[in-house]
Amino acid sequence: MTQRLAYLLQLLEAAPQDTFLLFAIAKEQEKQGDLPQALAYYERLRATDANYVGLYYHLGKLYEQTGQADSAIATYQAGIAVARQAGDTHALSELAVAKLNLIDDDE
Repeated sequence: MTQRLAYLLQLLEAAPQDTFLLFAIAKEQEKQGDLPQALAYYERLRATDANYVGLYYHLGKLYEQTGQADSAIATYQAGIAVARQAGDTHALSELAVAKLNLIDDDE
């Protein structure tokens, strides 16, 4: 475990619902190659705050990386709805392109 990850986990103990910390830990786990742990933290973030727009692109990409195309597509679709509701056109565009690219790759 890196010092950064240890520090983030320590901070999370004091603020277990902190969405930024959950996201940062997921990204750190992903960077270290611990994909099951990264997935667990992304899913925990989704359970904590389903409106955290930045979650959906990264979670979808992780599903793609682990060969779970159906879960990736569903994640992108959910993210598109959240981004649309939030008025986040940048995230909406990224999610739509990621979904389209994955669907095109499947055909």
